[in-house]
This record gives sequence, C-alpha cells and structure tokens, in this order.
Amino acid sequence: MNKLIKKAGITLSAAALTFGAYTAQAADTIKVGVLHSLSGTMAISETTLKDTVLMMVEEQNKKGGLLGKKLEAVVVDPASNWPLFAEKTKELLEKDKVDVIFGCWTSVSRKSVLPVIEELNGLLFYPVQYEGEESSKNVFYTGAAPNQQAIPAVDYLMSEDGGSVKRWVLEGTDYVYPRTTNKILEQYLLSKGVKPADISINYTPFGHSDWQTRVAEIKKFGSAGKKTAVVSTINGDANVPFYKELGNAGISAEDIPVVAFSVGEEELSGFDTKPLVGHLAAWNYFMSVDDEANDKFIAKWHKFIGSDKRVTNDPMEATYIGFNAWVKAVEKAKTTDVDKVRTAMYGIKVPNLTGGTAEVLPNHHFTKPVLIGEIQEDGQFEIVWQTESEVPGDAWTDFLPESAKIISDWQNPKINCGNYNTETKKCSGQNY
Repeated sequence: MNKLIKKAGITLSAAALTFGAYTAQAADTIKVGVLHSLSGTMAISETTLKDTVLMMVEEQNKKGGLLGKKLEAVVVDPASNWPLFAEKTKELLEKDKVDVIFGCWTSVSRKSVLPVIEELNGLLFYPVQYEGEESSKNVFYTGAAPNQQAIPAVDYLMSEDGGSVKRWVLEGTDYVYPRTTNKILEQYLLSKGVKPADISINYTPFGHSDWQTRVAEIKKFGSAGKKTAVVSTINGDANVPFYKELGNAGISAEDIPVVAFSVGEEELSGFDTKPLVGHLAAWNYFMSVDDEANDKFIAKWHKFIGSDKRVTNDPMEATYIGFNAWVKAVEKAKTTDVDKVRTAMYGIKVPNLTGGTAEVLPNHHFTKPVLIGEIQEDGQFEIVWQTESEVPGDAWTDFLPESAKIISDWQNPKINCGNYNTETKKCSGQNY
C-alpha cells in the first residue's frame, strides 16, 4: 500500500530566499541559471521549481560545491511571457555567464529559448513532460516524452482496470504541447480501432476561466452510452476553474474520469479536492511513493522551504534527477564546458525517487517509470498502476508516419544529430 502524505495549503518562508541573495556576484563560482515564471499564469506551477533548484544548489554547496567552487544560482523571472524567456536566456548566457540553465515549463517557452541556447551554445535542463518531436544538442529533457506518459495513460484507460474507455475527449490548452500530444494520441486511438466520431478534441487559451459551456459539451459527449474519459493537457491556472466546473456539473470520476498530464500535488493544493476524488493523473513520480529516497527528499524539501505542509511533485523530481546528472557529468568531465559536459552525460545513472534509476540516453532523454495516480481527498495520489521498470524516453513518436522513421543519437559519431532519417540516412532540417 502506498503511503499517503498529508498536505495543506502553500506557505512561504524565509527559506525561499530573495533574488538578491542568490544573484550576488562572486569572483569564482559556478553559475546556475534558474529560468522559471514567478508571475503570470504559469507561476502556480513554476515557482516551486525555482525553489527546488535553490535547494539543490544549497545542498551541493554544503557538500563542498563542485570542482572546488561554490555554486551560485542566478534567478530571473520570464513572467509567463514566451518572448521574454528568450530575452532572459540571452541575458543569463551573455551577461551573467551561467554555466547551465534549469528552466521552462511550457513547450512554447522552451521553443522560444531553443534558438538562443543553440546559437550561444548554452545547456538547458528541461524538467516537464512534453510532446516529443525534438532533440536538441543543447537540451536535456528530464521530464516525460509521450511514450512515458500519454500513451501508457491511454492504454490504462482502455484496459479493464482503467474502465474499458471507448470514447475520448482530448482537452488541452492552445499551444504546441497539447496540440502535438493530441495529434499523437488521435493517431494512436485510431490505430486501436477507435472511430473518429468517438474522439472529441478541443483547445482553450492560457488562463481560460469560463468552463461552463465546454464542460456541458463534455457531459453531452459522454452521454452516448459508451464509457467516456477526458485526457487533459490543460496547463497552468486554468485547471482550477476546469475542475471546479466539473464538480458543479456533477461529473464524477465514475461518470467521466479525467486523466491529467499537467496536474500534480502543487496544482491540487489550490482548491477543494473533494469533488475530484477518483480522477487521475499520469506522471513518473508522486509524493505518495513509499521509498526511502523519496522520504529523504521530502524531509529535505520541508526543511529548506520551512514548512511541512508543502508538497512535492513530478517536475520537482525531474529537476532533482537532472541536477544530479549534471553534477556527475561535470565531475566526470572535470569542467563546466558545455561540449565536454554534454559528452560526459551519456550513460550517466542517478537514483530517482521511486526506488529505481534514471539513465541519460544518447537522444538526451532519460529512462523513467510511468505511474497512474488517483486523486484522494487530501490532495495526494494513490498509485493505482505503474510500469514494472523504467521506460526509455523516445524523442520521436512511433505513431506519426513522418516521425516513425526518425531517431536521435548524439553519441554515435556516424549520426550525431537529433533527427536522423533511417530511410534517407541523413539528418533533416535543424538538428532537433
């Protein structure tokens, strides 16, 4: 039985230190850029990741730093403004001279950063599930690819244990991650014999708040006599009114279950979870995982943040994995030089927080377990299903014809690109 850890509302403390304490110039430090929205629609999710990086920096400095130097975190706020992500990245690399960047949440922010970090040869660790269809030599993707989250979630819902779902609502925020993920899922569902009439796809803007009409449409779609589920790629604070409206409309998990890819413990702390009991989320980590490594991580987090009521979540674990892998690569390379660190990354293994091991792959993705969790009244998740072992992240999906023939391999000198076409034996377009 998985141990559930009680959570309460968010509280901040002196442990969440101000920017100034972390951006002070130092003569001989290794600079760690922190690129997360601390304001705007994505602050609900990203602020915690900023704090996670600061905790990791503090912990590493207590161990003596890295290569004989202290780490210095340089925090910026791109404010949920996608072009500003690019500007702040350039500032971090050119002005602040950071050695590595941990940041971004949405794919649109990552896509904004990508040209800058490639041009200036920076190194970004991206800690959130995403749509795949990318492998940049300057990015390590520590969150889930579609085959490590979206596809297994659909497989679970199709199974008898998951309710034998026959009708599907693909509901997302209107940007690249939901659109590409749903494009993959639509083709996957069709390949499994689902009829087009049994698939409903819809998008709403960031920060969307008036869900009454759309939830009514979902309810109507689910009344056709076939078991229906919602696959949610809704991101940011739009989740709060969406789930509230589900409750207002009387839609329970027994009626139309929702499996979310962007709702975790942090997001659930923002509203009453009682109407949401039984709805699902697919991640690679839950706070409720019963493992010694997880217990230690939670204890460190509570001590750092100054509150035992603060929760942990999947992108925090992805940040933890990425940071530790980077540290090992720097120690292995004996330098923070981006090209040498990148080469040192391949094959590195670090413990995850579910009792297994994350390995860095030549396509810049990680191996990860897949877990399905059911929302409980206390805002935690009871794990109802998980893979037996870690799943290798796939940069290019097998379920889109144009992508099935593409592979990524930055370690093999005969390939050395992010989009190698196995038919033409050439890299196509940009190297991602």
